[in-house]
Amino acid sequence: MNKHKKTNLGAPSSNKGKRGAERINPYDNKREKGKQVEEMFDSIAPAYDFMNTAMTFGLHKMWRDTALKAAIRKVETVTPDVLDVATGTGDVVFRLHDILPAARITGIDLSNGMLEVARKKLSSLDAGKRALISFGKADCLNLPYHDNSFDLITVAYGVRNFENLLRGLTEMRRVLRPEGVLCVIELSVPQGKLTGLGYRLYSRRLIPIVGKMVSGDSRAYTYLPESIAAAPQRDAMAKVMKEAGFGDVTWKELTFGAVTYYLAQ
Repeated sequence: MNKHKKTNLGAPSSNKGKRGAERINPYDNKREKGKQVEEMFDSIAPAYDFMNTAMTFGLHKMWRDTALKAAIRKVETVTPDVLDVATGTGDVVFRLHDILPAARITGIDLSNGMLEVARKKLSSLDAGKRALISFGKADCLNLPYHDNSFDLITVAYGVRNFENLLRGLTEMRRVLRPEGVLCVIELSVPQGKLTGLGYRLYSRRLIPIVGKMVSGDSRAYTYLPESIAAAPQRDAMAKVMKEAGFGDVTWKELTFGAVTYYLAQ
């Protein structure tokens, strides 16, 4: 990773003053959320890709591509430096490489388990592709990069897991170049009466049962709908992004509002 001199924002915040999904922990209220998120994703890493496809009926690929292509249209350079935060198993990184084959792309995550899966995928590519893609462990609240390092930053289904959302967004703003683009893809709760009811039944009843059976983690897939419901959504998320220093923030819902993506410059 590009560990240059950087601005230090200090130690992670305490529980005091936390809001929304920052208060929802995967396992307990005795430890920092970041440590629990790392533990949770280490636990479910082997089943993660399968569960993503099963839970979304494969729609996550359409959601990803729609958001990424919208973001890339706003990027001014054809060979951007790209950072994917909360990269997980590298799904977004590899898709970005397909779309931007000359771009330098870095994926970071807290979870070694998820990064192991991503690196295994990377090892199957040819040397030319491997030279443009890298993965590393890093905390989104204290990014190990110099100011103004990237032209495009992406976060897919990760911001609701941040221990401090505003601080994570502020860090991404710091390392983004002037006129750079931030793309956030996040699950959201449909606002329609019938779609909202169907979503709640599916996310709070069926997903936890299947998630426990497949991953063996009894808590990870009950944490999922809880954190989605608690996270800021749509205009509320855009407001936090603006508070972090982003301008021209827009958002768009997909599939009846089950997913929302946000673009900011």
